[in-house]
Amino acid sequence: MKFSDKLKIWLKSKSPKTLSSLDDTFKEKSFAVAFLLLMALAALPIPTGGITHVLELINMLVALELIIGLHTLWLPKRWKKMRIGKMIEAKALPKFIGFISWLERFSRPRLGSLFKNAYFPRLLGIIVLVFTISAFIGPPFSGLDTLPAMGVVLISLSVLLEDVVIFGLGLISGGIGITLQISLGSFVLRLFH
Repeated sequence: MKFSDKLKIWLKSKSPKTLSSLDDTFKEKSFAVAFLLLMALAALPIPTGGITHVLELINMLVALELIIGLHTLWLPKRWKKMRIGKMIEAKALPKFIGFISWLERFSRPRLGSLFKNAYFPRLLGIIVLVFTISAFIGPPFSGLDTLPAMGVVLISLSVLLEDVVIFGLGLISGGIGITLQISLGSFVLRLFH
């Protein structure tokens, strides 16, 4: 079964849309799915009223869990029961399911052994943490948080689809986002000096 179909079934199910139910449904890929859902809203070029910062903080915690070597998602009980939010559930996820379905038509497993390497989860955690921090510090309403967040989304999808080409696209997207932040930040500093 395609990942987009599994996500549709989870979204349409009557169970509460929490990180705990996500972990139960997607088990071995729960970290990648968590990254995808937590960063989906930040990856859209729309004003979000600051909710993305809360989701990014949770995403940083999940990335740290991968870095230290946890194999299952750990979150405080309160966060596990927290619903993913009506905005994500009603607007962001359906759009991303369409995007994922489109991507699945072109994707195929490439270098799947990379994703099964024992060191890969830690590397993934470091990359996701760096991109999430970059999205978090991006000035609001500037769009500078979108590219690093899209990098996390693409990298998450690459893990779910086991496609190294999508992983590369995620690295490029996040890298461009970080480069733009550094370039514009240094320009603004020079402007004020």
